[in-house]
Amino acid sequence: MFTGIITDLGRVRSVARQPGGDTRFEFATRYDMSTVDIGASIACNGVCLTVIEKGDGWFTVQASDETLSKTTLGGWSEGRPVNFERAMKVGDELGGHIVSGHVDGVASVVEIRDENESKRYVFEVPEGLRRFVAPKGSVALDGVSLTVNEVEGARFGVNIIPHTQEMTTFGSYRVGDRVNMEIDMLARYVARLLEKD
Repeated sequence: MFTGIITDLGRVRSVARQPGGDTRFEFATRYDMSTVDIGASIACNGVCLTVIEKGDGWFTVQASDETLSKTTLGGWSEGRPVNFERAMKVGDELGGHIVSGHVDGVASVVEIRDENESKRYVFEVPEGLRRFVAPKGSVALDGVSLTVNEVEGARFGVNIIPHTQEMTTFGSYRVGDRVNMEIDMLARYVARLLEKD
């Protein structure tokens, strides 16, 4: 489990497609990797992945075809910036919201505009996810915990302060970019409870 509070902005060092379809990603990081165990979970742009190799300033994960097809990872290449968050420990501060690291779909940036010192980002979501997005609700985009400002059909807006632009991948987004989206866990279960049998 994660909180959606990014603790490192790293980058892709290499991408290696393996025989059989899986892909290995090696990432550069500022984490002290002596404190990260092999087998530990790290959210990489919101996708929970397992550390399979590590060294000073880097770690490697392996992603299946399923992960590549359901997230933005399939289009990643060397040099791409990536948001990292280590898994929560019992007793950690919950500064964002509860995030599982299981991506529900991919949203697209459709507008970016200045709002004072902040920026308003408008995203369009896949049709199947729109009912889970509500004003003042939570959403995780590329692993960043955010509050939804407004919703209009399949589009919703979030406000990004300068700190978040600087410390996450939001500072590099352009219209047309795609992001991993995880809906709020509470919204998922409320919707399930309200479904007609």
